Amino acid sequence: MPEITRFYGIIIKIYFSKEHNPPHFHAIYGNYTASFRIDTLEMLEGDLPNTAVKFVKQWAKKYNSDIMEMWNTKILKKLPPLR
Repeated sequence: MPEITRFYGIIIKIYFSKEHNPPHFHAIYGNYTASFRIDTLEMLEGDLPNTAVKFVKQWAKKYNSDIMEMWNTKILKKLPPLR
């Protein structure tokens, strides 16, 4: 899965596939992983600590349109980290 950003030890990745719906991205934090819907930012599955979930959602809210554009066009780009 290609990495699109990283911040505070969290790595955000995205993978495109027709069978890979709903549109989502993956967050990895040490040994923890989770996937988040792009449209609602709901955690679909995973075991990320609460603080990491808050950081991921804060970042995803800021770059939501960019993430959805990547999903729709299948064109990857690096996005700025959460600061």
